[in-house]
Amino acid sequence: MFQILVADSISEEGLAPLISNESIRVIQNKVSEVEDILHEFDALLVRSATIVTEELLSKMKNLQIIARAGVGVDNIDVTAATKQGVVVINAPDGNTLSTAEHTFAMMTSLVRHIPQANISVKSRNWNRTSFVGTELAGKCLGIIGLGRIGTEIAKRAKAFSMTVQVYDPFLTHSKAEDLGVISTSLDDVLSLSDIITVHTPLTKETKDLLSYDNLAKTKKGVYVINCARGGIIDEQALVTYLENGHVAGAALDVFEVEPPLDNRLLEFEQVIVTPHLGASTKEAQLNVASQVAKEIVHFFEGKPVTSSINLPTLSREVFEKIQPYYELANKMGLILSQCMKEAVKEVNITYAGLVTELETTFISKSLLSGFLKSRVASTVNEVNAALIAKERGITFGESYSSSTSSFSNSITVKVIGEKNSFTIQGIYVADYGTRIVMLNGFKIDFNPSGHLLYIQHTDRPGVIGRVGKLLGDIEVNIATMQVGRKEIGGEAIMILSFDAPLQDDTVKTLQKSQDIVSVRKIDL
Repeated sequence: MFQILVADSISEEGLAPLISNESIRVIQNKVSEVEDILHEFDALLVRSATIVTEELLSKMKNLQIIARAGVGVDNIDVTAATKQGVVVINAPDGNTLSTAEHTFAMMTSLVRHIPQANISVKSRNWNRTSFVGTELAGKCLGIIGLGRIGTEIAKRAKAFSMTVQVYDPFLTHSKAEDLGVISTSLDDVLSLSDIITVHTPLTKETKDLLSYDNLAKTKKGVYVINCARGGIIDEQALVTYLENGHVAGAALDVFEVEPPLDNRLLEFEQVIVTPHLGASTKEAQLNVASQVAKEIVHFFEGKPVTSSINLPTLSREVFEKIQPYYELANKMGLILSQCMKEAVKEVNITYAGLVTELETTFISKSLLSGFLKSRVASTVNEVNAALIAKERGITFGESYSSSTSSFSNSITVKVIGEKNSFTIQGIYVADYGTRIVMLNGFKIDFNPSGHLLYIQHTDRPGVIGRVGKLLGDIEVNIATMQVGRKEIGGEAIMILSFDAPLQDDTVKTLQKSQDIVSVRKIDL
């Protein structure tokens, strides 16, 4: 019989799939109250209160799976769990509807001044003229990030007779047409929208996405909503534009620091706030609990789980054989995603040589996971990557090649977008490591790790020297440099590696340098 410790408060209705299973014994108790028998548990189910540390994991010798009844896993040491061979799962879409509905509730409350009017009436005032609002019908809603939640918001906005403009660099036109939304640039969303709501993951690219510069591009009188992640909106910039009246109001469910005790945004009457309630509905709480409970049952029945956020369950022997290729493929996916900054329709992977004798399914999923990780708001892993790709309208396939080359094995990937395509080839050599040997038709040889700069340029004398001098003048040290070209005087590339990430201003300066075609930062 499998023993499961439910360490946080979860209703019996949510735990029903576990409680009703005769081969599972459920114990609901705090970790501190079962210290003596922690080693007996096969599974641990938590919400956000229990912190799963490496120390706790070391005491749970029999633990096979940790389930988080929710989306975020910040309270779980996933790295330590992976090292211990423990699968970590969550409920990535259990709060989709609750967050979408909360966003819409915030939107209507914001434009109709409902919270302010409520306070006024409860203070025994009846000043109707102070709370004249704005209708949603006929207004332009700008959605930044069209994942599951953004899609649900778009559907509801259409029902309210709103025009929906969407910025999502990875949204295909066919998907946009199916939803009846207009896929456009970030600048267009900023300049044309009456209301802007953000629904992206918080990444290096989306941190402070609504910055001083970008908020300046918005309409005067725009409304801004964030029910996604604190940090996507630059809070200091928002304060400035609220003060000068450019932003008419904001609705915020999330903040950079929570709780936002000393946040100046709380001082504005035209700002409405909630304490991170996006997932706080009875239905959402029941959904996430029920989802992970079913996943635990599937896991113990030997069935695949669909919401694992770390490695899939593999035998040690198999994983040791595929691990170098698994890691190479993931990095190739990350490189492709950062180089191909547009919507992608196809991802095709070809194996050649010795690697074809291995279990390539997990290698392919590792690549797809790396490719999608920065493109969607939900957690992406090797188990759910194919499903998420399908939801995004991306077809994915793998094939094997019998052609011989100078490499004993290779992985070649081609991504096809609506306007462009990009190809990458990587190899693994025992005692030498992983290498990227081709980028978009250019022969190259570099180690896929750390902080890289991918520069396309014209093959002319002095280009490499100018790049080196420009970086040297600002005291940026180049760790390594690799170059490649197709023909003399034609197109060429260089790959530079650095000990620390480059500043965006440095990249912009390089982009303006003579004979430079494009510059891409790649962080691995």
